[in-house]
This record gives sequence, structure tokens and C-alpha cells, in this order.
Amino acid sequence: MTTTALTPAGTSTRALLVASLAATVAAAAATSAVAAAGQAAGISLDVSGAPIPVGGFATLTAFFSIVGLVLAAVIGRFASHPRRVFVRTTVALTVLSLVPDLLADATTGTKLLLMTTHLVAAAIVIPVVARRLRA
Repeated sequence: MTTTALTPAGTSTRALLVASLAATVAAAAATSAVAAAGQAAGISLDVSGAPIPVGGFATLTAFFSIVGLVLAAVIGRFASHPRRVFVRTTVALTVLSLVPDLLADATTGTKLLLMTTHLVAAAIVIPVVARRLRA
């Protein structure tokens, strides 16, 4: 018999994991689609003279979404108001993630495209994970 630990809100850790991984896949696909659309519209994906492959957007989105899942699990275990702490933390981290894009050796269009991909990923992943945490 398999048992699953319950979060304080009654949602299982497994439910958090499944929903978060589904959001991760959706966000990875979305950021790749945004990058491909930008490239098709003539926006360069070159940073410091080196092109970012469209698949790289999916890879980094997946990696950082999983980091967010781990963060959610830790916050869910130790914070008295995990949903609020998670949302505030991840929104702040999303804003901070825009700084390297602003400073990148790239065209303005490329910088805006990079920042858009960060915002798209956050808009997909943060709400899905937050809904699984106790308010």
C-alpha cells in the first residue's frame, strides 16, 4: 500500500508534485513557443554574439521550475502561511531574474523577448504551485 504525506491544507505532496510538473511542461513549451515566435518575427536570439537555441528556453524553464517546486516544498513545510510566502518569494525572484536580461549584451528586442519568456513561465507555474499550498 502506498501512502502519501499530506500538506496542512490536505493536498498530498504527490498532488503538488504532479500539478507542478504539469505546469513545468506547459511553461517549458510556452517559453519555447514565445522564443520561436520572436525569432520568426525577426528578433535575434543572440546574446553576446552567441545564439540561444530555442530548446534552451525549455531546458532552463524546466530547471528553474523544478527549483521552484523544491522551494514550494520547503516553504510548505516550514512557513505559517506558505502560499503567501511562496508567491511573494517567487514574484521577487522573477523580478530579479529580469536583471541579467536588462544587462545582457543584446538588442533591445532580444532583451524584451528574454524578459517575456521569464514572465510567461512565472505566470504559468506560480499560480499552479501556489494553489496547492495552504493559505
